Amino acid sequence: MRLPRLFLPTVVLCTLALASCATTPSGADTRLDRLMAPYTGEVPGASVLVLRNGQPVVSAAYGLADLEHGTAATPTTNYRLASVSKQFTAAAVLLLAEDGRLGLDDPVRAWLPGLPASAQPVTLRHLLTHTSGLVDYEDVMPGGLERQLRDADVLSILEGQDRTYFEPGSAYRYSNSAYALLALVVEKASGRAYPDFLRERIFAPLGMDATLAYVAGGPAVTERAYGHTASDGGWRRTDQSPTSAVLGDGGIYSSIDDLARWDAALYDDRLLSDASRRLAFAPAVASDEPDVAYGMGWRITGDSLWHSGETIGFRNVLVRWPDEHLTVVVLTNRNAPEPYRLALRIADLYRD
Repeated sequence: MRLPRLFLPTVVLCTLALASCATTPSGADTRLDRLMAPYTGEVPGASVLVLRNGQPVVSAAYGLADLEHGTAATPTTNYRLASVSKQFTAAAVLLLAEDGRLGLDDPVRAWLPGLPASAQPVTLRHLLTHTSGLVDYEDVMPGGLERQLRDADVLSILEGQDRTYFEPGSAYRYSNSAYALLALVVEKASGRAYPDFLRERIFAPLGMDATLAYVAGGPAVTERAYGHTASDGGWRRTDQSPTSAVLGDGGIYSSIDDLARWDAALYDDRLLSDASRRLAFAPAVASDEPDVAYGMGWRITGDSLWHSGETIGFRNVLVRWPDEHLTVVVLTNRNAPEPYRLALRIADLYRD
């Protein structure tokens, strides 16, 4: 099928409400277009946000959100966030801790008693900080699956794994298993389905009206980007995998417009208390990457807070420099490259 010819992208300056925009031909924007050239044209695209002092300096989109239908990416395109979702799962747990519905040092088996004896020392804090040592469900999931796994399926898999990689609390190992279990704990502690809790306690209060934890058969993802992978000189759709329906570790869809509202809420107590934000943003453990620590749903490198997200067909990153009041978000619907270094280069264009 012949795809429609696209106009070259423009970089836009928008109001804080992201309602009115005007183009600007600054030198930084020209350099941004050069950095984003691989995403331009009839290829899987990207949406880019730069926030400085609470204002969107850049809200730009490049390429296509859907190659099959020739749909252009925009600032309101919703991408599967993958592991950028983890900061929302952590926030949900912290909100419930503020409510007194759970404690961060609760044993996970107090909430999910079907876990084996080897998980007895594991606490919710261990899950949040990737120090539980729990087995990675993707390493032991059954082959030949004819349906997608859900968070409850992750629990069932782990119930049959009476071992840990190390003594809980003694080391760091990034764990998708941990965040899938946290979504189930949110459901137990709140009495609400995980997508409903996120909508009612986080997304709706912040005006993130198009953001959701996607469940097949539930509310549709509006303005949806579809994932792609480079193949034989072209692109093929690779939007879903057997683990794409697991929500706690990576199942949220959002746009740069909505993530601007999320970023704003991380500077004050409109959502989380000062104490909860300090917990989320404080280095709890050194990670397996040089000079990178991990808090609760956030990586910490120097004065920056960030998280990347990688899943079949999507590569994303959100990087914040709170002391500078600077944030860069890059969301893409392609399998490579990982955009963290790109986000750092974009940030350098817009520093004072």
